[in-house]
Amino acid sequence: MNYEAELNKELKKRQDIETALNESSIVAITDHRGVIQLVNDKFTELSKYTKEELVGSYHNIVNSGYHSRAFFHNLWKTIGTGKVWKGEIKNKAKDGTYYWVDTTIVPFLNDNGRPYQYIAIRHDITKRKQYEETIKQLAYYDQLTSLPNRHLLREWGNNLEENHMITVFFLDIDRFKSLNDNYGHYAGDVILQKVADRLWRCLRESDFIVREGGDEFIILLDNVYKHEDVEAFAGEIIGQFEKPIYLDHQAIKVTTSIGISINQLQSEYDDRSKAIETFIRKADTAMYHAKKQGGNTYCFNTQSQNYDMERYQQMEHELRFALENDQFTIVYQPFIGLQSGQIVGLESLLRWHSPRLGTVSPVEFIPLLEELGLIIPVGKWILKSVCYQLKAWQDEGIYLQRVSVNVSPVQLRHRDFIKDLKAILTDTKIDPAYLDLELTEGAILNVSESAAVINELQALGVSISIDDFGTGYSSLSYLKQLPINTLKIDKSFIHNLDFDEEVIVNTIITMAQNLNFTVLAEGIESYDQLAYLQSQKCHEGQGFYWSKPVNASAIPKLYNTMKHDQHDALISKH
Repeated sequence: MNYEAELNKELKKRQDIETALNESSIVAITDHRGVIQLVNDKFTELSKYTKEELVGSYHNIVNSGYHSRAFFHNLWKTIGTGKVWKGEIKNKAKDGTYYWVDTTIVPFLNDNGRPYQYIAIRHDITKRKQYEETIKQLAYYDQLTSLPNRHLLREWGNNLEENHMITVFFLDIDRFKSLNDNYGHYAGDVILQKVADRLWRCLRESDFIVREGGDEFIILLDNVYKHEDVEAFAGEIIGQFEKPIYLDHQAIKVTTSIGISINQLQSEYDDRSKAIETFIRKADTAMYHAKKQGGNTYCFNTQSQNYDMERYQQMEHELRFALENDQFTIVYQPFIGLQSGQIVGLESLLRWHSPRLGTVSPVEFIPLLEELGLIIPVGKWILKSVCYQLKAWQDEGIYLQRVSVNVSPVQLRHRDFIKDLKAILTDTKIDPAYLDLELTEGAILNVSESAAVINELQALGVSISIDDFGTGYSSLSYLKQLPINTLKIDKSFIHNLDFDEEVIVNTIITMAQNLNFTVLAEGIESYDQLAYLQSQKCHEGQGFYWSKPVNASAIPKLYNTMKHDQHDALISKH
């Protein structure tokens, strides 16, 4: 045996240990069981333990619990066979704080080739890991709710196996925009955070939740696909919203609409993330159908819904080019003085004829215009077109009390709305007194914001009407604060005039008269409806009883026909 070589080897090992102990590295030496024999000052400085506390203890004294058993099993398997192990470990200091170390563990072997001692050399990488965690948090998590975002969902989906069953829940908070408008954006953020917390409580460890953006959330249930189990989970979510959310001791009722799709990953899906996107779109489609049912409910995806979504997507594509392709037209429906039987005004109504979809109902395309932000340029075009048409009628000797234009809440809040309106009035040279702007009750819900705009409009000289009155959230206090000229009673109260509807209609008419508003009843289709409204001293009416909406070219004839007719003559004619 070469004793000199063995001695030199042992001396070299001790020199290496001394060097390591004196350098900036964090060093610990253990026996083959992991019992600490020696540490340097850097180790005690980072771990917050004294040398006396560390020496004689097992190395797991700094175990953070972050790593799995499999992690340490592989570590010991590597060094136990005499190989060097390298990796990053999260440890826990004595004061409870965590730190990360880049670690190299070198085994020393005896004559039989078995480790009898280990030296672990570490470098503190806590700041780097914190930076990486910050980057990961920004990239993979929503900053408001701390829930995962779509990027992390994509990674989760890519790890799923073939034939895996996935049930997707797509959730949207009902009337969230109104909540934001009523209580402010800070309150809206708090509501989103509390909703996220309630949804999180419903999940199992294997499930996944994402904040999609805005007030939308996605939940993916792993291997839950039986209809009764899915319904039970949907009921649990709905139940989470039974209790109100409190903001500064104020109780706010929040509900959600849920769309559900049950899916299986198939072998033809090479891209798992694309498959998940398809499943989400199906659930999103079902969610809109839950909205149509009034919200606070859930709806399963069906094939007919998918057809509706295809139509929706087609509408979205074509609407983007409808204005520049001259696909919009404007029609007009008269307002009739109920005591005189004469035309006193007109309402302008937007119509859209798509080359591919045909004539599309305003109920379908106007909300989409608002959603896409296209209502701003389209609304500006409507205002300009109506004002030019009004001037042309006046040049022909047709003078109406007013012509009304429906204004979306999105338009009303737009920063350039007043400026654009002033420019249109100047260009068309019409007297603003002949222009009436119809607003929804929702548009004036936040009085503090809407009052300033409406006051500016009144200062311009235009009149203001509240459309579909009685179906929204208006109260007497709102009406008294705003410079409103006309209330339009929603047609739903006129169609079936029974005792309850009569009470509502009478109340609105009396209130409007006391506030010196003009009151107009929409949707008049029969003589009985007309006679009742006349008996209640309703000022004006609108409906198929007189005329459906017609093109601008038909207005002069309609106007001249009714100009000198008395109301009794008009009744006998019908």
